[in-house]
Order: sequence, then C-alpha cells, then structure tokens
Amino acid sequence: MSPAPRREELPAGVHFAGQAPDCAIRLRGAGIAARHLRIEMAPDGTYRLADLGGSAGTRVNGERVVVAAGLGGDDVLRVGDSEFTVHLATPSQDEPLPASGWQPQPLPRAASSPPGSLPGAFIQAAHRVHRQLLRQLDLRRRDVASMGDGALRALATELLWPIATEEGNRTGIDAAQLHRFVLDEALGLGPLEALLADDDIREIMVNGPDRIFVESGGRLQPTDARFSSENALRGIVERIVTPIGRRVDEASPMVDARLTDGSRVNIVVPPLALRGTALTIRRFGRQRFGPEQLLARGTLDEPMLEFLRSCVMLRRNMLVSGGTGSGKTTLLNVLSGLIPRHERVVTIEDSAELAFDHPNIVALETRPRNIEGRGEVTVRDLVRNALRMRPDRLVIGECRGGETLDMLQAMNTGHDGSLSTVHANSPRELLSRLEVMVLMSGVELPIAAIREQIASSVHVVVHQARFACGTRRITHITEVTGVAAGVVQTQDIFRHTVGRGFHATGHVPQFIEALGHPANRPDLRLFRETHGGAGAAGVA
Repeated sequence: MSPAPRREELPAGVHFAGQAPDCAIRLRGAGIAARHLRIEMAPDGTYRLADLGGSAGTRVNGERVVVAAGLGGDDVLRVGDSEFTVHLATPSQDEPLPASGWQPQPLPRAASSPPGSLPGAFIQAAHRVHRQLLRQLDLRRRDVASMGDGALRALATELLWPIATEEGNRTGIDAAQLHRFVLDEALGLGPLEALLADDDIREIMVNGPDRIFVESGGRLQPTDARFSSENALRGIVERIVTPIGRRVDEASPMVDARLTDGSRVNIVVPPLALRGTALTIRRFGRQRFGPEQLLARGTLDEPMLEFLRSCVMLRRNMLVSGGTGSGKTTLLNVLSGLIPRHERVVTIEDSAELAFDHPNIVALETRPRNIEGRGEVTVRDLVRNALRMRPDRLVIGECRGGETLDMLQAMNTGHDGSLSTVHANSPRELLSRLEVMVLMSGVELPIAAIREQIASSVHVVVHQARFACGTRRITHITEVTGVAAGVVQTQDIFRHTVGRGFHATGHVPQFIEALGHPANRPDLRLFRETHGGAGAAGVA
C-alpha cells in the first residue's frame, strides 16, 4: 500500500516547486528541474499549475498534464517520486485584505475584451480607470514591489471596484467588464487573458495596441480585443520579459521569451515596429499530439504512419520540411515520441517546444547575448557539445544556419536516426537550402562534397503543408537515393495529390531492400500503388 501524499500549504500568490533553494516546495529526484512547477494559488483555495519542462513530467490524479486549472486540495500531484496535495495557507496578519463589508461581484472570464459595439468609448473609459488606479496605489507610499501577486491583486481589486463602478454609472458601461479589463491589464496580460484561455487559438498576433489577430482552425481572423494604450501594451511586455531576466527597449528592441505555459513569444518594439509594439505568441496545445491525433485530423494515413514508424525504429535520418505554421514541430514531436525508450536522446532548440515523454532525454536550449553583449550560446555550440554527451539520437528543433554542417556530420558518424526540421516549400527545395546552410558554416567545401555529404546523411524527407482551408497534411515522403551527375537524387514514396488523396507511388525504398531477412522489413504491401486516403475526391 503506497503512503499517503504529503500536504503542502501555500499562501495566495505565485509559487514554484522544484530543486532550487528558493522554491516553496522542494522536490528531489532525477528529471526534476530547478523550477519544475509554477503554482498560482487563488485566495479561495483553488490553484492553477504549469509544468515548466522537467523531463520527470507532472501528473494530476494519475494523468500527465502540462497546464491544469481549477485544482484544489483533493487533487493529488505527482512529480517523479514525490506525491503531494496543495492547500491554501492561513494568510498572515500583515497581508492586506478587502475592506469589511465589501464583496466584489463575480466577473465572467470572457469579459476581458470590450464589446465590439463600443470599442472607442470602452477603451477611453478603461484608460481613465487605469490612471485613477495608479494614483490610488500611490507607489511612493505603498511598497508594491515587495507584495506577493495574491496580495497585490487583492489590494488592486479593492481599490478598483469603486472606481469602475463610478465610471460605469457615469458612462453607462458595464462596471464588471470594466473592472475585469483594467485588472487584467494592470496585473495580468490584459485582453490576451481571454485569448489565452481559448484552447482553439494557436497563435496570437498583436500589431500595436488596437489591432489583434488570432489563428484558429488554421485561419487568421481579427478580434475586437485591444489594449487601452501603447503604454499599457508596453507594461504587459515588461511583465512577460522581466521574470526571465530579459529586457526590451530602444537599445534592445527585439526579444524572444516564453510564457509560463510554454507558449513562445516574440516581441518587437518601436522604433523598429513603426505602428506600435508587435507581439506574437505561438501557443502549444495542452494536449500533446500523438500518432492517433494525426490520423484523426487527416495529416497522414495508416500506411504512411507505419512507414514513418519503421523509419524511426530502423534509425533512418529524417528531415521534416514545410512552411511557417505547417505543423513541422508537431510532427517532429510525434516522430520523436516513437524513439525506443532505451535510447539516449538529446534535443536542441532555440525556444523549447518539444515535449515528448522519454525516460532518457536531455533538453538543451540556446541562450541569447546578455545586456553586455556576452554569454551567447548558439544551436551550433549545443550541437557540438551534444556529441560529447553520448547521444543515441539528436533531435534539433530547426536547422537554419551553420549548425547544419555539424548535424550532417553527426548523422554520418554514428548518430543514425536523428531528426530535425527545415523551412522549405518542397523536398527538392530543402536539399538546395541544406547546401546554402552548410556554406553558412564558414567551412570552404566544394559543392560536390556538400552534396555527397547530404546524400549520405539524409535518408528520408517528410514534407508537410498547410492548405487554404486551414488543414495540414503531409504531401510528400521522399527518399534521398544518392548522387548522380553531381545532383542529389530523390524518389517519392508517398504523396498527397488533389483528387487522389494519400497514395503510394510504388517505389520501395532502397534501405528496405537492403535489410535482408523479411522479418526485419515493414510489410511491402505499404508501397503498393493502390490506396487513397483523406482528402481524396476519387481514388484511382
């Protein structure tokens, strides 16, 4: 019988669990990060958590999660060998509480964005309320910087409600909507809060304070959400970058960052951004995709999946190509999850996006220059270092420069079965891009030698595309067959074409034929030119 989980008490606010000495909950064990969990404890005893990326993962009531909300004292958390429950601690006497007799009305989560019918009047009212809130806080008298998130939110809520009520009575604007909007903008992420709560939104694009677009269902569309001013938008940008030790200003006007839920953020501020601060958030679903989800969404069909599974098991080096937003990283994540669990995997990324469950994984991430212009660690630095870590496989989030040469050499010197992605519009264009990126390494090599290196290192190219309707499909699975007359030769194995859907070309890959005993081969019926799949208007 397993022992009962230990009980942890936390005050309202934001706390961390992990191995670092400053964590509110100290955890030990393999795969537990310095800051493994972020826990946002609400004054009512419920809490929200986000897994910050340790390989041990996080389970709630036995189910692995990345982000979970609405949790309480009955929910059991497990990280590695540690199992515990989280409860709200009794607040200390010096923590500010709402005034006696005052009870804010419950506010709907969706009220973060102003109604589309009165955007101008709502924004002007919110701007006035925001200014009055700052005056009420009076930073010269209240040490806001020393307050916890929970205490600061309680204080701001208490001060804000009468201001929002007075403004609402004067203008006829709903005071509850005004209260939530200003509170989110002052202490949260403003109108982005409601967008981030929508699991169907995959990307959020802010083109200045009054122009916000989202991608949902593969399509871009405008929203009614907006910030009250450029200053409010810049305040939220600072709220994003400050906790991770980054800065963004005129001297350093571009920055990459990450939200607590793992979403990737790119920020460009004036003077480079001419129409106001540009903020782009690439979101990753709470549910991790697996092969079954790709099949269900029509990204590929069963024979293609079986072939890709065989390529991973047979340690074929594969590159995933495609345009921006075509689903390359999602597919790379799924393929990486098929790697046998007894092998050691090293992942290398600019911004950590890969999150597949594997017991022996080392996840590495690049580091930009610091304020003094020093301390940069590039993908190429990490690839070189990874080769000293005895990896069975390398998984590189994206190749875009001189690290391509190091990756090809690794693929050709005992690290078979490695994976990466490359931006390209077709398998043939990918090969041309590889040549250019190898030349970016600064090593002077003749084109003939580069092409020989590519042909001997890359076995299979998987090309994925996003269609106008928003669907994402694998359009080519292509074998690199060698070099002839100075040109890298390829042969399509599977394709997706309009009117026919998914189908095999009839080509049996050379490495399949070289496997010898039939027991080592995938079923050769996969390659028969007879099947059609999703998207077929008629199957020949």
